[in-house]
Amino acid sequence: MTWTRSNFDSGGRGPYYTRPMAAGLPDLVDCARLAEDAAVINRIYELEELPRLKDVLAEPSGTLAATFVFRKLPGGRVGAQVRIQATPRLICQRCLQGFACSVAAGSEVEFADAASADAAREAELAERELFETDAGQVSLRDLAEEELLLSLPVAPACDIPRRCGKAPSYALGDAPGAAAETRRPFSALQDLLKKT
Repeated sequence: MTWTRSNFDSGGRGPYYTRPMAAGLPDLVDCARLAEDAAVINRIYELEELPRLKDVLAEPSGTLAATFVFRKLPGGRVGAQVRIQATPRLICQRCLQGFACSVAAGSEVEFADAASADAAREAELAERELFETDAGQVSLRDLAEEELLLSLPVAPACDIPRRCGKAPSYALGDAPGAAAETRRPFSALQDLLKKT
C-alpha cells in the first residue's frame, strides 16, 4: 500500500515516512565544535577495518575500543584526550607465530590545520601530539588507529620465551657453531697495522 497525504488527514493514525537515517555514526567530526561542547565520544572499530595494521597483525580479528575527550586548550586551540584499548594478535619476531598483545594507552592530542612552527613548539612543550586536520575536521578512525600503532611494540615477542612457539632453546655451549673455531674477519688487517 502506498501512503499519501489523504492517509494522514484521516485522524493522523497512519504511518509516516521520513528521510532515511545515515548508516552508522559519522567518522569525520568538527573538532572545534566538539571542544566547545566538551564532548566525549566512544567508538569501537574492527581491527580488520584498519588498513595500516594489516602488515602487523597475525590475524585480522578483534576490536579497538577508543574514547575521545575533546576540550579547549590555552590560546583558543583545540585538543583531545585519546584513550584506546585492544588485544590484537601480533606476529612474534622470535617464532613468527601469532600471540595476543594487550594494549591500553592514551595521549593528549592537539589539532591544527597545518603543522605551523608555533603550534608544533607549543604542543611539544605541553607534551602533546600534534594531529593535522582537514579544514578543522578529523577522522576518529584514523586518530584511534594512529594511537594504537604508536602503542604497539617495535619488535613484538611472546611474553614468556619458554612458551614461544618455535623459539630454539640452547643449553650453554650447544649454540650452533659453538664448537667451531671463532672467525676473525679483520685479523689480517690487524697484522698489517702491526707491520707499519
